[in-house]
Amino acid sequence: MTTSFERYQKRRLISSYFSVVISISLVLFLLGMLGLLVLNTKKVADHFKEQIALTVYLKDNAKEVEIEQLKKSLAMADYTKSTTFVSKEEAAEAHSEEIGEDFMEFLGYNPLQNSIDVYMNADFVSSEQVDKIADDLTSKNFVDEVVYDKPLIALLNDNVKKISFWVLIASSVFTFIAVLLINSSIRLAVYSKRFIIKTMQMVGATKGFIRRPFIWQSVKLGLIGAILALIGMAAVLYYLNNSFTELNLLGDIKMLFILFSGIFLMGIVITWISTYFATSRFLNLKTDELYY
Repeated sequence: MTTSFERYQKRRLISSYFSVVISISLVLFLLGMLGLLVLNTKKVADHFKEQIALTVYLKDNAKEVEIEQLKKSLAMADYTKSTTFVSKEEAAEAHSEEIGEDFMEFLGYNPLQNSIDVYMNADFVSSEQVDKIADDLTSKNFVDEVVYDKPLIALLNDNVKKISFWVLIASSVFTFIAVLLINSSIRLAVYSKRFIIKTMQMVGATKGFIRRPFIWQSVKLGLIGAILALIGMAAVLYYLNNSFTELNLLGDIKMLFILFSGIFLMGIVITWISTYFATSRFLNLKTDELYY
């Protein structure tokens, strides 16, 4: 009979520990993924900004020397990420493929112009800075006009600000919820042993002596939960990096190390603090209050 009871108690204990580890690992995993989102919000926004092209159309009488000088000056400019020269012949060919017929056959000439597509660094993609760059290029006498999608730039910048704000709010709220969930799991685990705590106290054990095994056990569970969460984060990060290579999610190793270290330490610190206060609560209760 005693053996069956002991096996039952052991199964309950393992089940309790398993529940705590799963709770900690899931919460830390979700918190870590949110951290990855926060770290990469700017990177994703920058990627989309750098896809916006500023097109410089050149006059037909522009000299070859002037075009080459402009291409070199644009390539050396701080705001330039890359440039692409599109001749009027290439533009005509692309346009013909797009509409499905050779428009020059019935026009008799090529109305298109030589152009340079300028893809800018993300830090310079704002309405004010792009306007200034466009005005500077337009002032050159061999440049016909400079075209870019101004409404798209304004909309993109506004949305980036809104998304960054709400991601930070969500991060703060979720961190608070994560602490509460882990704290609740630890408190339930300690609650199941409240009579053991009181019995140890009644036979003369000090509070520090009673707390120590509970804290050490919870810290071990926190370590296991944190390791499982980090494995899950690493797997998801590896998959996303292979699926979206242009974002280079593994590029900033230092920030990723800080994030992974933070999640690992959070698993230890939260479980330690939660167990400390949970055991203190039951240590300060009277015997009669343990039944409520």
